[in-house]
Amino acid sequence: MRRPVFLGADASSGPHADALAELMALAQDADGSAVTSLLILKPAADAAQLPGEGKTLALWELLATLGAADLTAARVVEPHLDAQAILAQAAQLPPGPAEEPGIDFSAGTWGVYAAEAPGMALQATEHDGAWQLSGRKPWCSLADQLDYAVVTAHTTPGNRRAFAVDLRDPGVESADGLWISRGLASVDSRPVDFCGVPAHPVGADNWYLERDGFAWGGIGVAAVWYGGAVAVARRLVQASRERTPDQIAQALIGAADLSLQAAGRMLAAAAADVDAGRAAGQNGALLAQRVRGVVAGAVEQVLAAAARGLGPGPLTAEEEYARRVADLQVYVRQHHGERDHAALGRMLLAGEEDPW
Repeated sequence: MRRPVFLGADASSGPHADALAELMALAQDADGSAVTSLLILKPAADAAQLPGEGKTLALWELLATLGAADLTAARVVEPHLDAQAILAQAAQLPPGPAEEPGIDFSAGTWGVYAAEAPGMALQATEHDGAWQLSGRKPWCSLADQLDYAVVTAHTTPGNRRAFAVDLRDPGVESADGLWISRGLASVDSRPVDFCGVPAHPVGADNWYLERDGFAWGGIGVAAVWYGGAVAVARRLVQASRERTPDQIAQALIGAADLSLQAAGRMLAAAAADVDAGRAAGQNGALLAQRVRGVVAGAVEQVLAAAARGLGPGPLTAEEEYARRVADLQVYVRQHHGERDHAALGRMLLAGEEDPW
């Protein structure tokens, strides 16, 4: 159960494998605690590569390994690494409207808050060159535990912009509400109110959503889902090795393997596309929809196979396994099922050629 998750050719030895093994042990020690998971951010950031710079596969293997170790730890680390990538991408933009944040992200813990919800609108206003955020932002995970965040806000009608924000500012306050989730239970994700909070622009209007890295970050999240599914499938295999498996058990393991093989190979191929420059613009957006859809489908297949193959025993008597299943079920809902399938269909129909 403590083996790292590799997506490419066998890399079970060497510095990369050693780093993954160390991070996996740290993540397992977090034992579902978001606060303890914060201690993993620095070693994870030190070991992580930036996407699109030649080692995207290594980055996604790191995320998958964390997902296999402890999904709470992965849920805390992934946005921190995503913020690191966002700020690095912004720093490469030419001077002008895209200002580099005046915050040293290496010195603190980061989140990324880009979700939208009906009835909630975070507004960004500029006064004499200084920006402020006011309003409510939904789904701000661990806002009371982190130092900083990349936050998207509306500037003018139809336009959104990313900003770097100090979450310790007195104008940042968690809204009333309960986080009663049984999955990712310690990753408190609730709305946050911003009242005149100073903000540092990260890119121009709509850059956050239009940059190639937006699609790459979405695939990184799918790598975490994949790792979580691998851990569930490993428990299914373990059960069959502890007794003589019947044909049903063998069939369930086979079904899980088919799904994981397809998802893992697609992640590996996507990493190659990113590093080769084939995942820019609409190609990247299309790739992200496909990869996330395939991985989400694999997660559902593995969860179903494990539920039938293992029965209620591990869900009711094994804390780690029961938590992993609950965590994964919540986490994978970042994929919106048929709505994301419809978005993929629209992209395909918008093309002039047949997609297959």
